[in-house]
Amino acid sequence: MQVQEEINATQANQALFVQMAVTLWDGMNKRVDKLIDELTDEQLAAETAPGRNTGTYLLGHLAAVNDGLLTLMGWGERLHPEMDEPFLKTPDKSGQNFPPVATLKEYWKTINAELGKHISAMQPQDWFTRHMSVSPEDFEKEPNRNKLNVLMGRTVHQSNHLGQMQFLSPRK
Repeated sequence: MQVQEEINATQANQALFVQMAVTLWDGMNKRVDKLIDELTDEQLAAETAPGRNTGTYLLGHLAAVNDGLLTLMGWGERLHPEMDEPFLKTPDKSGQNFPPVATLKEYWKTINAELGKHISAMQPQDWFTRHMSVSPEDFEKEPNRNKLNVLMGRTVHQSNHLGQMQFLSPRK
């Protein structure tokens, strides 16, 4: 009986921890959504600070990173792999042409809607399985290299870039 109680307690703790991480992820996405909906194309085209990335680049970068979650988590193919070159492999000031801001906003929302479907279908124990960039052998040695860890890392990544993009909002 005690073993079953310990298993139940562990499962409850896992479910709570997953709920906390997913709630934070969802909240961060909503904050990015709100900011990009409030900023004009001209504001997004500006640098977040002198010599730093533009909001347009950061929006494309965030969308491309989130798009990569589809394959990293084993949920299917990416929706927009063409965004790797301009937003993951090349710096902002390389003279490249970006898609229009409206297109980037649509990509962001479409990608996150697809991620949301997969995230909501996950069971708590599924989050503690390996992601696709770690081999089964390495995962056995390092079980912390799991899907939940990836989600938490991507949430922090979004938070960092959201903080940069907030400098594009007019001061009140």
